[in-house]
Parts: sequence; C-alpha cells; structure tokens
Amino acid sequence: MLRVDGVTKTWKEFKIEKVSFEVKRGEYFIVLGPSGAGKTLLLELIAGIHFPDGGRILMDGRGVTHLPPEKRKLSYIPQEIALFPHMKVYDNIAYGLKTKKIPKEEIKTKVKEIAEILEISHLLHRKPKTLSGGEQQRVAIARALIVEPNLILLDEPFANLDVHVKSKLLREMRVWRKKFNFTALHVTHSFEEALSLGDRVGVMLNGKLVQTGEVKQVFMNPKNEKIARFLGFENIFEGCVRGDRFVVDGISMKITGKPKAKVGVRPDSIVVSTNIPDMDNVFRGRVIAFEDLGALVRLTVKVNNVEFKAFITHTSFLEMEIKEGQEVFIGFKSSSVYCFD
Repeated sequence: MLRVDGVTKTWKEFKIEKVSFEVKRGEYFIVLGPSGAGKTLLLELIAGIHFPDGGRILMDGRGVTHLPPEKRKLSYIPQEIALFPHMKVYDNIAYGLKTKKIPKEEIKTKVKEIAEILEISHLLHRKPKTLSGGEQQRVAIARALIVEPNLILLDEPFANLDVHVKSKLLREMRVWRKKFNFTALHVTHSFEEALSLGDRVGVMLNGKLVQTGEVKQVFMNPKNEKIARFLGFENIFEGCVRGDRFVVDGISMKITGKPKAKVGVRPDSIVVSTNIPDMDNVFRGRVIAFEDLGALVRLTVKVNNVEFKAFITHTSFLEMEIKEGQEVFIGFKSSSVYCFD
C-alpha cells in the first residue's frame, strides 16, 4: 500500500539516510525510535510537508514523492493536536468532508456515526479549548477517520496524555481499528504503544531504519547490541560459547538458538528470590543497588564480577525486605538469553 524506497533527507539538524520499508493495506506499522532519530521528519516526507532529497515514495504503486499533501489521500495527526480553535467539535470533524463538497445531510450522518463510535457525541457543540487532552485526541482521530483515507499518519499521538488516559485510548484504538480497518503508520518512542498496537515495527536510530519485522520478533531478537540496548536489554555480556552454554567471568548460562559471543537478557525476564528458583539458569548473588522506578524497582545483583539488572514489583521488594548487601537468587530461562552480533 505504502512503499518508501531509499528515501534520504537532510533538514536542519535531522538527517534520514536511505530509508526503505513497506506498509501493507490494513496494517498498523510502528516506527519506533528515540527523540531525534528522524521519525517526525520521515512522517512529514510521507505526508508531503517536505520533499526528499533522494529516493521514492509510492502509494498503491503510484509515485507521490513530489505531490502536495492534498493529492496523497491520507490523514495526518501531528503530535501537537491541530484542531481549529474557532470551530466547534462538529465542524472540526466535518471539515474534510466539507472541502470535498459532500451534501450537508450526508455529513451530518457521518459525523453522528463516528462521534458515537468514538464516544464524543456529547462534545459536538463545544470548542477545542474546553476539551481535555484525551477528548481533543478523540476529535483529531475522528477528523482523520471520517474522510476514509488510504493511510493515517500518527506522530506520537499519545505523548502528551497522562498514563490513565493513554492506557484507555490505547485499548479503544484497537477497537476502532477493527471497526474501521484502516492502514496506519505511527511513529513513537513508546514501547507500550508499539507492543499494544503494532503489527510490525521498524526501529529507527540516527536517521536509519535499522531493523523491521513483527513486533514481538524484533523485541525478542534484536540484530545487534545497539538495537538491543534501545529495546531495553540492560544485561548485555560478551564472553565465549561452549556447546549450549555461554560463559562470562566464570558464570555459565544455558542458552537456546544459535550461540554467539554476545548475549542479552531483559531485566523483566529475570526472577529474583530468597529461595532457589526452578529455572534453567540460577545464580546466587548480592544486591548492590536498587532504584524505585514507580511501578517497579530495578535491582542490581552482582554475581561474581558480573552485574545483572532485574525488575521486581514493590510488593516483592517489601516482602523480601531487600537491602543493599543482601544475598538473593536470580533465575531466568535459557530461552530468555538472546544472542546477537
């Protein structure tokens, strides 16, 4: 449906280098990367706000590389929600249909239908400035969907919402997607958004799309250390392989898959206990640090000269009465040890 082929662009301090990927019809594709990676610039190139220095952009096999936005049959939801402040919610949603000269009664019917689905019927008479952030985002999504675009572009759509509103909108977005069966390209730095909404994901670092694939496959099998670190692998070790085991500083870990000299273990894959856990890899260590992350506590456990980062809940932290210097056991499955270059 969308094909980006070798697109390159330098704009201000941002640079995109030979980015290529495809989005299939009906797919929800996530571009995931840190701030400054070039995600928004990529979206603006696809939207037609900027034109690339090189490469091609195609939609349904038709070249749109240098077409203006209105010729691309897409909807764009920027990070800063751009509702018309002087218009009521009804007119904001109806705006795209009015520009297409759709009959008034048909517009009225369509606005009513989409407002009911997105649960904003009670807001149609209000101005954007009277709405909460979550309500404004619903209006922006309704305005994007009502014109039945071939593609919806979303730029960090939930970045400015509090955690409870964001969680609710993520759940509802999955419902709306099934209802409307739209194709989406969504850029974000949020792992939660990628895992919750994405069919496939492309990881973008320093202006390059460095890995693409199904969301779980990419998160669990990063191609290299740089990608792994971005995706939350805080435990990365370099050692040697002996049969089905990886050895580092006298610690021998059982692994699965193709052995390599560098492995990673996610902190959320490690079990911490005062008793010996029944797992493939079990080690006795000492807590040398802990950090309150809000919902979780990050422990640093030293085994020999190797430091492991692990996440535990506040409840577990209190039940085990964790203190610096305390001896604990850590355990993880062999399938939780990922090998990469």
